[in-house]
Amino acid sequence: MSCPMPAAPALKDLPKVAGDLKSELEAFKATNLKNADTQEKIILPSAEDVAAEKTEKALIQGIEHFDQTKLKHTETQEKNPLPDKEVVLQEKNHQNLLSGVEHFDKTTMKHTTTEEKIILPDTQVIQLEKGQRQLISGIENFDSTKLKHAETCEKNPLPTKEIIDQEKSA
Repeated sequence: MSCPMPAAPALKDLPKVAGDLKSELEAFKATNLKNADTQEKIILPSAEDVAAEKTEKALIQGIEHFDQTKLKHTETQEKNPLPDKEVVLQEKNHQNLLSGVEHFDKTTMKHTTTEEKIILPDTQVIQLEKGQRQLISGIENFDSTKLKHAETCEKNPLPTKEIIDQEKSA
């Protein structure tokens, strides 16, 4: 079976072209066109892309054709750890303390005035402290280059053997 060719449209059905455009189309010469090189930009996937696609395809195929008969049956155990009595009591005590502090009636309190006692040292203690500071700074800042050299003379000679023997016999 061959398909019949569609019939050419009638002249009256063709679109109308303006006169100046028609004259340009008739005067058109293909030799006036410039030569142009066409470049096809087909980017082929790299070897890494192909390998990644193969592994992804294998993974999906493995998931689709997985044999569920190989699985073992397991029962799930739901664990819902509820707090024991001690934790509940601690929480209640904590809540009671918080509510007691938040809802405390301040009108039941007695008024009190506070006296601030600032105990400063008296002048005698201050003078003693100044003297100690001066003494310490004098010791720390002492210039040992102002000292004169002195020879020491020992005036307590040790007793001789004869004197020791006399004291023993006496």
